[in-house]
Amino acid sequence: MLKKLKTIATNLLAITWIRKTYELVNRVFLETFGSSRILAHFFFMFAFLAFNREQAGVLRGRRNYYRNKNQDRTSRVELRRNIHRLEKGIIMMPRRDVFARDYITETVEFYELAARQCSTDPNSLETSEVEWAHNVLTEYFRVSTSSDPVVDAARKRFSELTYAPATMDKVPYAKKNLSDISYEQLHELSMQRRSVRWFEQKAVPRELVDKALIIGRQAPTACNRLPYEFRVFDDPEMVKTVAGLPFGAAGYAQNIPTIIVVVGKLESYFSPRDRHAIYIDSSLAAMSFMYGLETLGLSSSVINWPDFEPLEAKMQKTLGLDVTDRVIMLIAVGYANPDGLVPYSQKKELDTFRSYNQLR
Repeated sequence: MLKKLKTIATNLLAITWIRKTYELVNRVFLETFGSSRILAHFFFMFAFLAFNREQAGVLRGRRNYYRNKNQDRTSRVELRRNIHRLEKGIIMMPRRDVFARDYITETVEFYELAARQCSTDPNSLETSEVEWAHNVLTEYFRVSTSSDPVVDAARKRFSELTYAPATMDKVPYAKKNLSDISYEQLHELSMQRRSVRWFEQKAVPRELVDKALIIGRQAPTACNRLPYEFRVFDDPEMVKTVAGLPFGAAGYAQNIPTIIVVVGKLESYFSPRDRHAIYIDSSLAAMSFMYGLETLGLSSSVINWPDFEPLEAKMQKTLGLDVTDRVIMLIAVGYANPDGLVPYSQKKELDTFRSYNQLR
């Protein structure tokens, strides 16, 4: 027994020594190469695999953005972006006499392609998107009263199009606070929403998921692109396969009735400067979606998705993802097991993470 205890003690000391040595080497390395952008660039010349998937995704996403411009699609991201830019110009206070001069011709060209697709095959494109584009363009030309050769040429080109939508009410409007939801009620909802990992073994109605997604899509997004997909899996075998991939679901993956993979679409952008937007916009939508679930009696848990190449490759193969598709997170959804517990998860105090007018 004494010999066994000595062996255990020796092993623990060895593990401690290895951990501390690893930490020391890591700190020296990071203090050196993390001290300047030049040294960081030099480091990643050799450790390029760390961000290679994202680099490839951003580059191919930009390629696909331009490839897709003349292709028929369910949603046209370049049209959405430009129409939203027009909306922002329309609501400016004071509004400029001439605005959008540098992109109005391009916007009408985008709209022509969408209107042609909608006329040829109405089911191949979101009709609501084309209606919105038509409404905003009509409003833009209505308020652009000052004569300008570029705007006038675009106005003429737009007026010659024969496609006419069924509605004309999708234009900027004065916001009204109609909700009677109080702060206290919203606070109560935020406290009610907890990360639930133990669910009742019953199916999640798809209509409830869809209702929550309608709440989620109202979250703000850069230029109204909505650069994401929510891939929902509720077939038990598919759930088992998908839930078994992330590290974060270890120990309760077999308990999940429905799992959702939130996927960011890098092909929504023509510039690498916007590569971060898929993470922001998807996360905003996911949070609103989860609040929607709570109001419908459903619980959820966000499952972290690390940028780890072996897992990325497995998920890409399993879901048939393109290199331009980036998994943002997974969300487990179901009815909370009344016997299951949730962590208390003390949050930071307000003064810890909030400051006013502090520059440093």
